[in-house]
Parts: sequence; C-alpha cells; structure tokens
Amino acid sequence: MSQEGYDKLVAELRHMETVELPQVRDAIAEARDKGDLSENFEYHAAKREQGRLLGRIRYKQRVLAHARVIDMSKLGADSVQLLSKVAITNLANNNKMTYTIASPHEADLREGKISIKSPIAQALLNKRVGDTVEVRVPAGMLKLRIESISQ
Repeated sequence: MSQEGYDKLVAELRHMETVELPQVRDAIAEARDKGDLSENFEYHAAKREQGRLLGRIRYKQRVLAHARVIDMSKLGADSVQLLSKVAITNLANNNKMTYTIASPHEADLREGKISIKSPIAQALLNKRVGDTVEVRVPAGMLKLRIESISQ
C-alpha cells in the first residue's frame, strides 16, 4: 500500500480508539444508570455500537499489522503495476479514463483509485503503453488501450 494510504488508515484507527470508543463507553455508562437493563433500548443499542466499533478497530489493526508500504522510487513506469497511474481509452466509444491501481484498502473510485483485484486492474497488470486488453465486466466486454503509465 502507499504511504498515504497507510497514514490515512493509522489516523482512522487512532480516531476510533481515542474519540469514538470513549463516546460509546460514555453512552453505555449513561444508559446503565437509567435502571433495568433488560428493557433498556439505549443500553442495548450502545452495546451493539460498541461491538461494531471494536470489530472495525480489530479489522484495521489486522490490516496495518500485515501492510507493506511500497517505496514509490523503486517502481518503474514501463509496465502497469501496483500504484501505477494508467491513462486508458475505451476503444468502443473513445472515452478516456485515468486510474491509479491501488491496494483493496485504498480503492476509491471517486478518487480514481481502483483495486488491484478488480477485473480492469487485473487485465492491465504487466501491460505496456500501446497494449490493448479485453476485459469482461458485468456490463459486457471492454476493449481498452493503454495510453500512458506514470507513478
């Protein structure tokens, strides 16, 4: 994963542990003070939220424990690989698109980052500028030409 993605994940985890978790614990304590727990909706909702939040925290901790930050200076721009920025043209309609091939945890289509596990990224991997690839996507077959590759 990129250093930017790693730092963002660390910040999210820190926020969950230092802000969200204490808020949930306060909500549980407040609901517990209201009396009978067997019929206390606020208590059960707060406990459910605590479980969900702890699950998200554990997941992010596992991701960070197994993450490897890639040194961008060691990557080449001669073929498509993880963290490559690829300009492609859809040959069916001449629509031009630019995507960055990202780890699954960093993928965000709004930012132009597609997961390396996506069908388009899998088809583009190890290809060079000028290569044409065919990709099966849910909407059918796409024929794409690689226009440029950068880091």
